[in-house]
Amino acid sequence: MDPAVLREDMVDSLEHESKGCLEDEEVSLAMRAVEREPFVDDAPYADRTGERHGTRVLAPSTAARLLDALAPKPDDRALVVGAGVGYTVAVIAEIVGATDTHAIDINRQLVYEARSNLSKAGYDEVLVDCRDGAEGLAAYAPYDCILLEAGAVEPPRALLEQLAPDGRLVMPLGAGTQTLSVVSKGGEIERHGTVAFQPMLVDGESTHEIERNRTRREDREFARKHAESRPGWEQDWIDWDDARW
Repeated sequence: MDPAVLREDMVDSLEHESKGCLEDEEVSLAMRAVEREPFVDDAPYADRTGERHGTRVLAPSTAARLLDALAPKPDDRALVVGAGVGYTVAVIAEIVGATDTHAIDINRQLVYEARSNLSKAGYDEVLVDCRDGAEGLAAYAPYDCILLEAGAVEPPRALLEQLAPDGRLVMPLGAGTQTLSVVSKGGEIERHGTVAFQPMLVDGESTHEIERNRTRREDREFARKHAESRPGWEQDWIDWDDARW
């Protein structure tokens, strides 16, 4: 069957009330325009997840939920954290333009994969770089919209700082239970139902050791939050036994 017809059928099903995961008109038009073949080898228009280089390839319905919450506009500047194979990056680039779309991934192999796939799809002007997602890409900030395609206990500070004043960060937020959340620069959160994403990785972590990664990430974040909340008499740098009054 003609791929264009398959794309139309795919988007029609995402907009249908039975799935109800796509309402934004700009996203709908972009998903009808962007070919999935450069990004997904097997049954590209089937609504199912895949795997590539240790990362999950999002099902069209999951990608639609993220993009619908992000709601990119033609005059936006966008950043995707967790480029993966590059499909969601391409949809955003179709809306805002390739030169105003930037993407990063901590996995260098995925960076090469995303660059190659985007080039095949006609979006080779998108900048894709290998970076720690929690640090964002400050050189091209501010961004009107940032899409984080990995779970985190709280919104990364650097990403909020890189938002434009009216910008929005879309991410899976939470530890045990994640919610698809739209976060403003000021920290206000709007929730759009539950999701399940792998945790955001840091340098030295592997996509194949998810449970260890989750523990390391959450332990580090909770330890920092606890340290910041301790009163002075609990701080490690004060040796109260040696103190002189």
